[in-house]
Amino acid sequence: MTATVLTAETLIRRYADDIAYVAQQPPATDLAALISQLDTAAPRYEAAGINGHEDLETASSYLDEALRATGADRDAFLRRAHDLLRPLVWDMTQEYRTDVGD
Repeated sequence: MTATVLTAETLIRRYADDIAYVAQQPPATDLAALISQLDTAAPRYEAAGINGHEDLETASSYLDEALRATGADRDAFLRRAHDLLRPLVWDMTQEYRTDVGD
């Protein structure tokens, strides 16, 4: 079985639109912008009473580490962030949209 290569661009493509909605900004186009938007969105999810914001903060930390890392270390941080974001972002954003009446 071949492992899927996970890149920063993949994470941006998968999560930027949902995170940008909550951050009330245009979708991130680079990893630094995605980190910034996660840092903005996490407290907004929390204020709305949506569980999971702590995992988004942790994912943001992993992405920040990935910015500075190279090679296998970078890949590991990207994978850790993805493992936290994958089960949460879409559901949390849908709940947030419902809460704000969108």
